[in-house]
Amino acid sequence: MKKGTQSILQKVNYPSDLKKLNREELQSLVDELREFIIDVVSRQGGHLSASLGVAELSVAIHFLYHTPEDKLVWDVGHQAYIHKLLTGRKQQFENIRKKDGISGFPKISESEYDTFGTGHSSTSISAILGMAVSSKIQNISREHIAVIGDGALTAGQAFEALNNAGNSGTNITIIINDNGMSIDPNVGSLKDYLESIPKSEKQKNLFEALGFKYFGPIDGNDLNAVIETLSEAKKIQKPKVIHLLTTKGKGYSPAEIGNKTTWHAPGYFNKVTGEINKTVKSENDTLKYQDVFGKSLIELAKQNEKIVAITPAMTSGSSLNYMMEEFPDRCFDVGIAEQHAVTFSAGLAADGLIPFCAIYSTFLQRGYDQLIHDVALQNLPVIFCIDRAGLVGEDGATHHGAFDLAYLRCIPNMIIAAPLNETELRNLMFTALETKQPFAIRYPRGKGVLPNWQTPFSKIKIGKAQVVSKGEKVAVISIGHVGNDVQKAIQELSQNNIHPTHIDVRFLKPLDADLLQKVFSSHEKIITVEDGVKNGGLYSALSEFKNESNFPQEIIGIGISDEFVEHGSQEELKQECGFDITAIKKAIEDCWDI
Repeated sequence: MKKGTQSILQKVNYPSDLKKLNREELQSLVDELREFIIDVVSRQGGHLSASLGVAELSVAIHFLYHTPEDKLVWDVGHQAYIHKLLTGRKQQFENIRKKDGISGFPKISESEYDTFGTGHSSTSISAILGMAVSSKIQNISREHIAVIGDGALTAGQAFEALNNAGNSGTNITIIINDNGMSIDPNVGSLKDYLESIPKSEKQKNLFEALGFKYFGPIDGNDLNAVIETLSEAKKIQKPKVIHLLTTKGKGYSPAEIGNKTTWHAPGYFNKVTGEINKTVKSENDTLKYQDVFGKSLIELAKQNEKIVAITPAMTSGSSLNYMMEEFPDRCFDVGIAEQHAVTFSAGLAADGLIPFCAIYSTFLQRGYDQLIHDVALQNLPVIFCIDRAGLVGEDGATHHGAFDLAYLRCIPNMIIAAPLNETELRNLMFTALETKQPFAIRYPRGKGVLPNWQTPFSKIKIGKAQVVSKGEKVAVISIGHVGNDVQKAIQELSQNNIHPTHIDVRFLKPLDADLLQKVFSSHEKIITVEDGVKNGGLYSALSEFKNESNFPQEIIGIGISDEFVEHGSQEELKQECGFDITAIKKAIEDCWDI
């Protein structure tokens, strides 16, 4: 906004306000919206580049269509920041992704303008088709728009929905936000196809072959071109595809010309200089678990040429960029396609390779049938390295890795492990190499606890738990990184002469029955601690063990209850869920006094 001019954004709170503006004012609004997003995200963190790229599109949609009567779905939802600003949430935007603030993704319960929650990708075409069919059945005249971008078109569900939608006879508009990126650069033949469609192409293309009226490619960062194309498309009451070419990070030079992966969600940064705030590392600083995984995998891959790595579009997020640089022919980004990633890994294992499938806990949910049918049923030795397990923080309910322990435990042939620290992560990866069955290793988002983690590899006996600290009366049994909080709680309680035993089971499946028998036989109370849902996880497993072994003790379970956890910092959410250090201490004290 030019100095001295009146802000258009100040006058716009809802789509109805947009309809009062002329084209010149709409363009000024686009510029102001970008400035607003850059300002807030630079101070508060969050996703940046995706929304900057769809500023023109966001304004054009709400200018031309009659939302929320017309149905609009954003996919993936981190594109929807400007949509939120235009639909009554400008005043709350400062607290986006903060505890008790608005979500970073569309959310049905947050606004009538958010017609469908889209924290995961590639669901928009299915959802909007369902809404369009519903409108048809109910004889309701309205528009149905899905914006799909940031690599979301590569997932199998998107193809399934396109196949269904093309001959559906519904009035749906699918807008492809083609910016060549997900978090990392897009991959695959569909990306190549989209790049190959020239503006002058006259022959039938893929989308027209599937039954859609195709418009494009259009300059998606030209507001007038977008408005004119959408206006033309509105005249056609049949399935149509509008193909927009956009620049991720448009309007902010550092994001446009810099590392696009970094600027997807850059954290805090100086909006004037573009300098990203970096934490000053101390001599005793620790690495993120994902980096320990990535660096350890390189060590193992140098020792064993059969090791390969697979990720569904999370090369940098899973730190497989190290492997990609060192062994590009042995590291595969398969795009946003979790089902394919799991079965592709199974195929690699079936022919004698050793696949490490690096995947976020929340995204492995999307490959659950393949995990059961293609991996576990056939007992194929795929090693699942499950990142972002447990509470992830500001991304909220769609991204918490709360369910993996529970949903994996019921599957036959699965080995399930969680390291207490970085060295154990390395050793579990090393151990999994010679285990001839599916092996899951889950670890959290964030840093570990050991500055000197890079010790020589050593094997861990499958199903072997460890005594972290020996005490009396009360036994605290934990799994994974949260055991470090347990140990801190115990150290603080020792000042009050409270000395419980701490057991790190390390393996949820198989359990160390011998050690557990001894623990239950020698302690009056048992407390379980897990960064995951108690129902089906460690609490359930030990409750079953107790009942089958006829032990009388009550088990107090600490973890995530039977509910979805919203967004906030990891520490805030651990406190809310009742398994931060303070809550662990209180549970031990309560048991100690009985």
